[in-house]
Amino acid sequence: MAEPIYDFPPGIGNPARNALHNAGYRRLADLVGVPTSDLAALHGVGPKALRLLTEALSTD
Repeated sequence: MAEPIYDFPPGIGNPARNALHNAGYRRLADLVGVPTSDLAALHGVGPKALRLLTEALSTD
């Protein structure tokens, strides 16, 4: 089985990456329109990951 391709921003830790993967998010584009509160509720997604994701989504 091929490794999943992630394009989450650098600096996102493994706990956050795993939480996003387990919630069905594989690419940054999957997060467009997802409320920050939904992401914050995922175990492993903390303030740093939220900040990095928000910054990455705002630049697209």
